[in-house]
Amino acid sequence: MGEARWRRTLSVLMLGTLVASSGAAQSTRAQGRHTFDIYSIDVEGGQSTLLISPSGESLLIDTGSPGDRDADRIAAVAKQAGLTRIDALVITHYDGDHVGGAKDLSDRLPIRAFFDHGPRVPPPGAPPLAEQAQAGLDRLDATYAQVRAKGRHTEVKAGDRIPLEGLDVQVVSSRGDVIHRALAGGGAANALCRDFKPHERDTSENINSVGLVIGAFGRFRLLDLGDLTWNTEHDLVCPNNLLGTVDVYLTTHHGLARSGPPVLVHAIAPRVAVMNNGPQKGASRETWETLKSSPGLEDI
Repeated sequence: MGEARWRRTLSVLMLGTLVASSGAAQSTRAQGRHTFDIYSIDVEGGQSTLLISPSGESLLIDTGSPGDRDADRIAAVAKQAGLTRIDALVITHYDGDHVGGAKDLSDRLPIRAFFDHGPRVPPPGAPPLAEQAQAGLDRLDATYAQVRAKGRHTEVKAGDRIPLEGLDVQVVSSRGDVIHRALAGGGAANALCRDFKPHERDTSENINSVGLVIGAFGRFRLLDLGDLTWNTEHDLVCPNNLLGTVDVYLTTHHGLARSGPPVLVHAIAPRVAVMNNGPQKGASRETWETLKSSPGLEDI
């Protein structure tokens, strides 16, 4: 599923702290040593990332699209990792390629707790949808609500933490809002802000994305902003970089040019970037240029 190179890179990057192969992870746990395992799952243009904390608790971010393909892939990776359930599921936002697979996955694997931005509310200025499009969203929301009712549900806002033993999971964006206080290691003035060129106001569900900074061992950080868009990403790093730097950056919005401005990417200075694009989606030329020119980048 295209995971091997990514997991090898992480293993090298963390000098053995992150154990890439599930066999090695199980072996170290059996010996009483704990690892932080990350699986970037190929859901072909959607998003799904599975994280297993040093305590053994699991966090899944997004579930890909509806149907058997993505749910089967996520369930297979969970089985490979030795999981029998998902302890926490974060749905970054309610587009079908992020929340659509929730029901199909729950049919294969129990999910204990759900975290999201709360009810779908169109951003100010959003145009009314055609009747058929609205009906489709209503069905998607109803299906997710039915699945979510099987576990604990928490609505998160910027500044919250998601409890997971062994990891520091901080919510940095939600429902169109972002944090206003710097995280540890953040807060420095960002000279790149003077060159920022805003886009038109986003009125899509993407602006509501739950963005996360996930830390482990006090020396590793991963950033996942879902499909957050250009102007709101700017607010996380301008005039001061509230995030600080990260080790791994999951490209925002599948590497589309509507997200991932240099003012953010170059400020967080990732060592590794993971692009969750698909055969005909994402990986914009502008995003490649931004990543390749980012200071300190070791691999994509």
